[in-house]
Amino acid sequence: MRRLLLSALGALPAALRAAPAGLNGRAVRGGRPAAAPDDGLSGTGGTAPAPDRHRPSPGRGRGDTVRAWTELFRVSALFSVPGDALAGAAAVGRSPGRGTALAIGASLCLYEAGMALNDWADREEDAVDRPHRPIPSGRISPSAALGAAGALTAAGLALAARAGRPTLAVATGLAATVWAYDLHLKHTKAGPAAMAAARSLDLLLGATATATAYAGTGPGPRAPHPTRLGAVPPTGPDNVARAAGAARSPLAALPAALVLGAHTYGVTAVSRHEAQGGSTAVPLAVLATTTALAAAVLATHQRQRPGEPATPGLAATAPGSSYRPDHPHHPTAPAMPDLGAPQPGTHRPHHHPTAPAIPDLGAPLPGTYRPSHHAHRPTAPALTPLLLTAFTGAYLRTAGPPLLHAALNPSPPLTQRAVGGGIRAMIPLQAALATRAGAPGSGLAVMALVPLARSLARKVSPT
Repeated sequence: MRRLLLSALGALPAALRAAPAGLNGRAVRGGRPAAAPDDGLSGTGGTAPAPDRHRPSPGRGRGDTVRAWTELFRVSALFSVPGDALAGAAAVGRSPGRGTALAIGASLCLYEAGMALNDWADREEDAVDRPHRPIPSGRISPSAALGAAGALTAAGLALAARAGRPTLAVATGLAATVWAYDLHLKHTKAGPAAMAAARSLDLLLGATATATAYAGTGPGPRAPHPTRLGAVPPTGPDNVARAAGAARSPLAALPAALVLGAHTYGVTAVSRHEAQGGSTAVPLAVLATTTALAAAVLATHQRQRPGEPATPGLAATAPGSSYRPDHPHHPTAPAMPDLGAPQPGTHRPHHHPTAPAIPDLGAPLPGTYRPSHHAHRPTAPALTPLLLTAFTGAYLRTAGPPLLHAALNPSPPLTQRAVGGGIRAMIPLQAALATRAGAPGSGLAVMALVPLARSLARKVSPT
């Protein structure tokens, strides 16, 4: 028995050397464990899986095809598009209309065309850094992606053409910028500037479509005839600027477009390092830019005097009069002719007489309405500063922490999260811009897209 035990122990080392797998479960080749399989998710040799990434399903059924196209189009990022047109409509002082809807449709088509063209242009690079993408993984052919980009571009231009020639001109410039970025400018120093220009043009697209419709050169509601007795300008709770009369020029949306373009520039600059990581200065600089943009949005609104409408040019003036009570260069009203001493009991604003006495009726009876005994209810303009502060805070909360994490640890996963956060942060920024322009209803409508974008981002990465 003792001899058998000794012989078994002596044979144990030889058995271990001949075993096909080690204790850690890795295959053994040539006496050394083989390298761990590359998961192909992060683009860094499988050192850490990228966030919000999902492995493609192994099948080739209909469900896998739909999944591949949703990944190609990055559908979770689509919710950052409609707010451009809504913010542009608010910037020109109009409520959204048919022209705004056409602009949103054109923007969605051109945005998805850029996504498909981006993956087609980067198919060789993605084969190394992102082999899980639809084209490198073989789930979508390059020709199909290129064909989709061309068809969506044509559809976007067709929708823009229905909103009028000025809208088509802006959409053509937007489409040219998208194609130039994906095919050439992306890998140059002008890449972030080109992407910023595309996002700014998208906001101007909505402004142009809305202003064109209200100016009478395109479809849209008409204002009442000015000679009609008792005609009331169209107003609504969404946009107080609608009562101003004629729509302002689309160039009035340029400040908002520049704010959105500056944010896009920063997100694009961070995205240039999402495959390899290693940049600390860029996320820090973009974080500082994000904070400055939020402060600028709030400061612009706070500079308005109490009682001044959010959109300039809303003060009512008499026909033929140049007096503007809200204009800083008109300190006094036009002089009124002196009609002599006021008669007893007559109210004259320049003589400040005692108003006619109102008899004291005593305390109101139960159930009797007396205006002075009811608390003031907040109106929509009174809620605008609160909504603007909330939307701006949501913008900082969405974009700020991921950028800070990427600056502290510039790894590919955290850099990709910073890019995704920057894309989602466009939604509250658009809502803040619309609210600042006097359209809190449009801001609330844009913010309603946040839960949808967040939910879909867990299934399909926006980057």
